[in-house]
Amino acid sequence: MSEHFDTLETRPPGQRESALLNQLPNYVEHAIKNTAYYRDVLQSFDPQQINSRDALARLPLTRKAALVSLQAQQAPFGGLAAIPVSSMVRVFQSPGPIYEPQGEAGDHWRMSRALFAAGVRAGELVHVGFSYHLTPGGWMADAAARALGCAVFPAGTGNTELQLAAMQQLQPTAYCGTPSLLKILIDKAAAQKQKRLSVRHALVSGEACSPSLKAWFAEHGVAVFECYATAELGLIAYETPAREGLVVDEGVLLELVDPQTGQPVPEGETGEIAVTLFSPAYPLIRLATGDLSAALPGTSPCGRTNMRIKGWLGRADQTVKVRGMFVYPQQVAQVIRRHPELTRARLIVGQQNHLDELAIHCETIYPGDTLAQAVVGSVRDICKLRAEVVFCPPGSMPDDGKLIDDQRQLN
Repeated sequence: MSEHFDTLETRPPGQRESALLNQLPNYVEHAIKNTAYYRDVLQSFDPQQINSRDALARLPLTRKAALVSLQAQQAPFGGLAAIPVSSMVRVFQSPGPIYEPQGEAGDHWRMSRALFAAGVRAGELVHVGFSYHLTPGGWMADAAARALGCAVFPAGTGNTELQLAAMQQLQPTAYCGTPSLLKILIDKAAAQKQKRLSVRHALVSGEACSPSLKAWFAEHGVAVFECYATAELGLIAYETPAREGLVVDEGVLLELVDPQTGQPVPEGETGEIAVTLFSPAYPLIRLATGDLSAALPGTSPCGRTNMRIKGWLGRADQTVKVRGMFVYPQQVAQVIRRHPELTRARLIVGQQNHLDELAIHCETIYPGDTLAQAVVGSVRDICKLRAEVVFCPPGSMPDDGKLIDDQRQLN
C-alpha cells in the first residue's frame, strides 16, 4: 500500500518551488483581467514580473477579516470571484457573514490528500461530522472521501443519539469532523455501556486538538490526525504519520508574514499565514488568514518534502475559533449594540474536559433572567453558538478594548 497520495508529495523541493512560481505571472494576470477587486488593487503591478517570492511579497495582503466589508460593499463576493454565480456549483455562508463560492465540482477543496495521510483508503465508510448547513465543512469532507473511493455517512452536527446509533449499526472505520463531536460520541458509547466505536482513524479540524486529547483518542482505539483548512482556501496543511508539524498542501503557495508589514518573517520565526490559492474561479492572492504559525526546518520523516508548519500558534487579531466556528470581535460588538442595557461585554473562551466552553461577561445595572435570555439569543443569532451569560457590575471589567478573551490552554 502506498504511503503517499501521489508523486507530488515526494518531489524535490526545488522542483515544487519552480512549479508554483512558474504559475504566478499568468495567474496574477488572470486575477487582474477577471476580477474587479484585483483589477483595482494590483493596477500598478506588471503581472509578468510577479515570478518570485520576493516579487509576490511586494503585492498587498488581502485580509480574511476584510472580506465581510468587501462583500458588503460589492455583493456577493467583494469583486474577488472570476466567474458568475450561474457558473458556480454551490455558494456557502460562514460566520461574519462571509460568502464563499465553490467553483469546481469534485474535490474542490483538495481535502482527499489529508484524509489519505490520516490512513483512510478506498472502500471505507467515512462518518462525516462537519455541518452540511450553510458552511462548507461537511461538503469538503464529503467530496474528499468520495474522491478517495469511500462511502459517506453525512451525519453533520448534533443529534448525537442518532449518530451513535448509526455508528453502531453501520460500523464506519473512519471519521472526519471536529474532535469535540468525536469525543462526545466515544464518551456517550461508554456511558451507555455500548460496544467500542468501530472508527480506527480520524481527520479532525475546526478546533484545536491538543497532544493530550490525541493521546486520549489513541487510548480509545482511534488514530487522530489534524488538518488546517478554511472555507475560502480549502486544505492548507495536514498532519502525517510522522507527527512532526503539518505538511503544506501541494496546491497552495504559503507565506509566513509579519502581520503589520506583510513581509515574510525570517526562517523559524512566528508569522501570520498568507496563502496564494491557484483557483481560476476564485483567485486569492496573499490571503492573510489571521492565524499564526512558524516553519519547521528540513523535511518530514514520512518522506513528504513540502514545507512544514508547527500548526496553530494563535491569532494575529482577537478572532477565535470555537466549536469549529470563527467568532469575530465585531460580532461581539453587534451583540452589545442590540442591548442598550449593556455597557460593556466580553466573550470568554474556556475549555473543560477538552471541550470548548463559551461565556459572555456583561456589565449592566439591569441583570435578570429576561436580559440573560435575550443576550443568549443574540449570541446564538450572530455568532451561531450558545454561550452562558455572566452579569458584572459596571466598571468591573478592564477597559482595554478587548472583546474576546481566549483562555484555553492547548496542551
